[in-house]
Formats: sequence, structure tokens, C-alpha cells
Amino acid sequence: MALDANFPTTSALLAAALLLFIGWSLVLAPHHAQDCPGPRDSDAMRRARIAERVVRVLEQHPLGVGVRQISRESGVPGEQLQQVLAMLREEDFAQPITESSVYAPGPALERLASPGGLTKQLQHTLALARDSVGAAVYLSRYADGVVRITQMADGPITPAVTEWVDFRAAAHASAVGKCLLTQLDPATRIDHLARHKAARLTPRTITSPQLLLDRLERITPNDPVYDLREYAGEWKPRSGSGTGGPIATSAAASEPKHSAGASHPQRSQPGRRIPIYGF
Repeated sequence: MALDANFPTTSALLAAALLLFIGWSLVLAPHHAQDCPGPRDSDAMRRARIAERVVRVLEQHPLGVGVRQISRESGVPGEQLQQVLAMLREEDFAQPITESSVYAPGPALERLASPGGLTKQLQHTLALARDSVGAAVYLSRYADGVVRITQMADGPITPAVTEWVDFRAAAHASAVGKCLLTQLDPATRIDHLARHKAARLTPRTITSPQLLLDRLERITPNDPVYDLREYAGEWKPRSGSGTGGPIATSAAASEPKHSAGASHPQRSQPGRRIPIYGF
């Protein structure tokens, strides 16, 4: 699978990657009990933005700041703040400097500021997400009129989707493509479908532009988007949008259709949280 190394603005990428914090279990979690998922809420993004507020406070106090002040400046109440700080500590975004509940920015934020730091941290986060959900994971964006996969993490037991049709020509069928199309304004969406004819890739592929537009219109910004055997019948891809930036972005996961959740040893850590990594 070819990757696009020309990344969008930092804010756009980070907006997409907010879904990697807790959101993998909420937005990209597989639904084995049903073929067609129901509406989902925006809990993943809400929690990610709470963590963002805490990180912003830490960045403003490089020498350290007490928990009470973090709570006051971030607006995050004490009990909830302790949970967020525990996750940020685990992933090196917050660093306790005394035993009296004082925290400083962790080394992960320093790494992000170094040359190539964003790319490395993204890859680290994607690898953690892959191991947590037991599936290959991807970051993508819509730019220059096409779908682009910008970064991914797969492995021997978490293989990537076989790109038997170029994703740039299959946005109408893939989870990533449909997720990105939902973030476009109506005129740009219509323009894309006019330039990229919706070919029938499987018996379930939607090829009618109007029907596809109607389906996309019903997807809300925080709903996960699924490939219901429209791109390739042997895979179960799912994607969630990254909102907040000027460029359409998404985070996605995929696994073989007949894989069982229990077959992935990575899933033996259900409490594992995926980090948020800078704002």
C-alpha cells in the first residue's frame, strides 16, 4: 500500500489522531453482533478534548503545576482529572516531579518538538492502537481531490487491507473514503463523484451517485463509517472522522472478515488506553 508522505497541517493531523485517544474502543470498536452499526455518540472526541485541555495547561507551566491549578485552568474536575493524568503519565505526556501532586510536561511533548517528532509520535500511537484493537490502523486525509493514506501500522497477525483497487478511485466503497467524503461540503462531494465514477467492486457496492449522496448525508460527524463488504468482501474496515481541522481526515482500522477477537493476544488488555500526543 502506497503512503502519501506529504502531510497536511499539524493541526489537521492531530485533529484526526484525537480519535486514537480512548476513541479506538468507542468509535472504531468492531460490532460482531450486527452487520449495520447504529448511531454512536461523540464520547471519544469529548474525552479527547478534555485531555487536550489538560495538556495545554501543562505546556503553559514547564516548571510544574499543581493538580488544583490544573483543574482550575482546564476546567476538568478533580476525580476526572486524576484519570486523565494517569493516562498522560503512562504515555509520557505528563511527568510528576514531586510527591505533592505537581506535574510538568512529559518527554513526549519534547519529542514532538524535535525534527520529525510528529511523524514518529504518530507512528508510535498507531502501533499502540494496532495492538489495542487487534487490527491494522490507518490515518488518511482528503487532499487535491483524492483520498490519501498518510500513515499506517500493521503486522503479521494484523495485516493491512489488500488494495486490489486504488483507494483514490474507490472512495465510494471504502470505509476511509466514505468517512472523508462525509466531511466535505455538498458541492465538493458531488464534484468528487463526478470525477471518480462509482464502479461496482462487489455485489454490495453502491454505484448510484444520488443514493450514495443520500447515505453520506445521513452520517453525522462523530459516527463511525463502515465498509459493509462494498470494497472487498473479506475485510471488515471501520473509520472515524477527525474533526476540528480545515482538511478532511480520518482514523481507521481493518481486520479480515473471519478473524475472531479472541485470536488477537493484544486484546487481552481491555483497559489499555491509546494516548493523545500534543496540540
